[in-house]
Amino acid sequence: MRKLLLFTTVLVVALGGVALLAQAMDLETALSFFVNDQIMIEYSDAGKAQLEEIIVAMKVGVGAPDNLNEDSEEAVGALVIDLSLKEVVNKLSQAYYTLANVFTENDEEGYPIFRAGKHWGFKSLRMNPEFNDQTGGRFDDSVAAETDIRALYWMNANWLRASKENKMAAVFAGVPAKSEMLTNRVLGLDPTFTSGGPYRSFGGYYEQLPGLFGRDVQLALYYLCHVVDEPDFCSGTDAGEMVPDASAYFENRTFFAEYYLMPEGHWEDAARVLQSVLDDEIGETYTLMNAYSQAYAQQLLEEVSEHL
Repeated sequence: MRKLLLFTTVLVVALGGVALLAQAMDLETALSFFVNDQIMIEYSDAGKAQLEEIIVAMKVGVGAPDNLNEDSEEAVGALVIDLSLKEVVNKLSQAYYTLANVFTENDEEGYPIFRAGKHWGFKSLRMNPEFNDQTGGRFDDSVAAETDIRALYWMNANWLRASKENKMAAVFAGVPAKSEMLTNRVLGLDPTFTSGGPYRSFGGYYEQLPGLFGRDVQLALYYLCHVVDEPDFCSGTDAGEMVPDASAYFENRTFFAEYYLMPEGHWEDAARVLQSVLDDEIGETYTLMNAYSQAYAQQLLEEVSEHL
């Protein structure tokens, strides 16, 4: 009887393992969540868990070992990954950015995730043998010749956020100059990418630079005016036409509030813009990011209300 019970226990454990394997997300399923450069998950704890599953599935799909040190650019860069999987590597960079940006509670929790996303972004860029900044080539020449907009954009987005952990160290390491090259290259390839993403990048970038190293709120305004419909603020900037449908992507408006209106003390306008985000329907195109942006708009509005 004891042997029978032991056999039954082993069988149950074994079958449980099979069930867990069967439940693990495969690469095809993970990639199916990416639609038109958006990750189609909910803004919820369940959505966060789903995104973490997506990341694991993509790492398995590109052959990353379980013990990979993703905090090491060298370790991620040393992986041998087939060129046919380059787009998966791009999506890993995007997924890590999204995980840190949307689902972490504080900056300290987010920094290592942004670093991992940066390293996967650099891995994708250097999978192109012409991006040879580490093998005798120049970084600026490599960026100028690069055409993979997703690798450029998501690596840079992660790099900028990771660099906020120590802004002065980033400045002395030359990150601002390199980030400008990357953002300008994305602008040259497609300024409408992710509903004006490079304009948002420059808007946040110029407002957050340390004062002695190029902080320029008016330049931030110029770039942000490409993604918001605010003629009272933008008519004198020569920004030109707004990115089509930029208003449908709520983060454009939260960026305008956070990186121009609030720093400049335009509290009533900041409240108006943030309230417009809360009043709009999330829609079906940017479900995750718009839901997150509404939550963030509410958080910013609480800060703004203290100044009204």
